[in-house]
Amino acid sequence: MTRGMGRLGLALFGAGALSLALATDAAAQRKFSFAYDQPTTTAYGVAANIFDAKLKELSGGKMSINQFPGAQLGTEPQMLQKLRAGDIDFLITSTANAASVAPQAGVFSLHFIFRDEDHLAKSLANKAVSDAFRGMIKDSVQGAQVIGLITMGFRNIYSKREYTKVEDLKGVKIRVQATKTEDTHFPAYGAQTVHMPFGEVYISLQTGVVQAAENGVNVYEQNKHYEVAPILSMTQHEANNNCLWVSDKAWNSFSDQEKQWVQAAADEVSRREPAMAFKLESDSAAKLKRIGVKVVENVDKSGFMKAAQPIQDQLAKELGPHAVKILGLVREVK
Repeated sequence: MTRGMGRLGLALFGAGALSLALATDAAAQRKFSFAYDQPTTTAYGVAANIFDAKLKELSGGKMSINQFPGAQLGTEPQMLQKLRAGDIDFLITSTANAASVAPQAGVFSLHFIFRDEDHLAKSLANKAVSDAFRGMIKDSVQGAQVIGLITMGFRNIYSKREYTKVEDLKGVKIRVQATKTEDTHFPAYGAQTVHMPFGEVYISLQTGVVQAAENGVNVYEQNKHYEVAPILSMTQHEANNNCLWVSDKAWNSFSDQEKQWVQAAADEVSRREPAMAFKLESDSAAKLKRIGVKVVENVDKSGFMKAAQPIQDQLAKELGPHAVKILGLVREVK
């Protein structure tokens, strides 16, 4: 009897110890909110997965993220405000939307400053470019900071008609991101710019509120914009660049070791994501062709580039010294 009670006692003690260990493990693991406005199947989701895997690896499973994709927590400008208030821990936004809190971030929206995919990937991985961009954010933004740069490739124009040369855009109402950069470049091509949240683009194309929009191939495909704008003209006028943000509230809660893990995870994203994003663009273009979308690849970019060239330096100067410096560094990348 005593032996039986002893075994029972040991079993109960073992169960209690296991429960305590599990509770301790659960308490030790810290999960952070990680938000973005695109589906998980886009480059934003790719970036989030790379970040999460590396953070778990470095922290031994003590730190990980909960993803909130598809604008669950608001539009990018709205989420930036929540990030700065400490209500979101990590966030991906376009550099164009970053300009809503740091206007000089608009430098990455200048048209035709990246020569091709190779130049784009090398520029974002370039330490001098990255440090200059992050320094600009630190000087401009309170409550949050940028810890990495990524890309979704290049932006292209889509509509119910094709655009093979700059003259085709004359008088066209096109939805663009709400930045000074877009509002200067597109009128130089003869177009009329219209601003609206990304979530309203589909219905606006469907109803004719706008005649065209522009974005990356994968974003166009994943959000089914081809249903209402079945012709994709490969203008590649602008890089679809993005920032990986962390709130100061979250950052200041990290130990020095944890800050190293978080930064290393962000560096891993910046290193690996561009090639994966370019593959997503290529795969999406192939899929679109298979389902009957017209992908116009013979776009004469010379007229666009001629109109854009004088605007690059003009806008960089208007944006400020950080923008001028970043533009110069990008041009120097070989």
